[in-house]
Amino acid sequence: MIKYIMPATKISASKRKIIFVTGLSGAGMTSALKVLEDFGYEVFDNFPLSFIEHLAKEKGHEDSHVAFGLDTRARGFSPEDVVRKIETLRKNRKNDVQLLFMNAGNTTLQKRYSETRRSHPLAKDRPVLDGIRQERGWLKTLMERADLLVDTTDLSIHDLRRLLQGSVHPDPAKKKLAVTVMSFGFKNGVPRESDMVLDVRFLKNPHWDAKLRPLTGKDKKVQAYIQDDADYAAFLKHTKEMLKLLLPRYADEGKYYFTLAVGCTGGKHRSVHLAEELAADIKKGGYTTTLRHRDLE
Repeated sequence: MIKYIMPATKISASKRKIIFVTGLSGAGMTSALKVLEDFGYEVFDNFPLSFIEHLAKEKGHEDSHVAFGLDTRARGFSPEDVVRKIETLRKNRKNDVQLLFMNAGNTTLQKRYSETRRSHPLAKDRPVLDGIRQERGWLKTLMERADLLVDTTDLSIHDLRRLLQGSVHPDPAKKKLAVTVMSFGFKNGVPRESDMVLDVRFLKNPHWDAKLRPLTGKDKKVQAYIQDDADYAAFLKHTKEMLKLLLPRYADEGKYYFTLAVGCTGGKHRSVHLAEELAADIKKGGYTTTLRHRDLE
C-alpha cells in the first residue's frame, strides 16, 4: 500500500533531505513519519523500494524534502536493497540522505503488541517474541548503518518530536542539540548509540548492602549512600563543568543529537542516580533532554 500524506514542501537549504525511516515493527515508525509530516516532509509510508528512485527524480518531487517509511511488509523489502538504494541516492550531491532506525526493547515491543492485540508480521501463527527476534536479526545491518538510531523504549511522543526536531528538521533555524542521558549496566553491554560513556563503577556500590539491593538509584536511601562516597561531589561537579563546556561546542559543530551513557555494573543503582542528576542539570541549560534507564527493566 502506498500512502500519500502531505504535499511537497520546497527546499530552503542548499540540499534536499531524503530520509529512510525503518526499524522494528511496533517501535514507532508511524509516529516518526507523522512528526516528519509536521516538519514539512512529503511522506510515503510502506512504499515499494523499486519506485523510490523514480519518485525522487519525478517532476514536481525533485524540489521537496521526502521521507520514506520502509518496513518488512513493504514490497521488495530487503536490508541489502535499502542500503544500495541509499548509496545510489547519495551519489547526487544535491541530496542529503539519512537512514533513521526505530528501535525498542523486546519487553516493550511485546507489551505494545499485547495492548493492540495484533500479531507480529513475521510471526502470524507463532508467539510475538519469535517475530521480534527474527526481525531484529534480519534488520541488524540497517541498525548498524543508521545515521540516527532512536530507541523508543522509554520515549514519549513529545520526546520523539523534540529529538527529531533537533536532528532532521529541514529548517536549520529550528534545529537545536537534543541530549539523551542513559543509565546502563556494563554487564549487559555498552549502548551502541552512545556518544560519550561515563564509568561510575568507582563509587560505593549499594548492591553490597542487603537493605539497599532491592532498591534503585531513584530511591533516596540509595542516593544518600552513593553521595556519601568521598569522591562523589567532586566527580559530579567536574562532570557538569565538562558538559557545560562540550555541549555548546557540539552544537556549534552542527551536531544535533548527543547520547551520554552513564554506566555501573548492573545499571540499577549508581548509574541511575548519576544519570538523573546530570539530566536535570543539562535540562536547566536549555537543552532538549531525554532521560532513559536502559537496564531497570
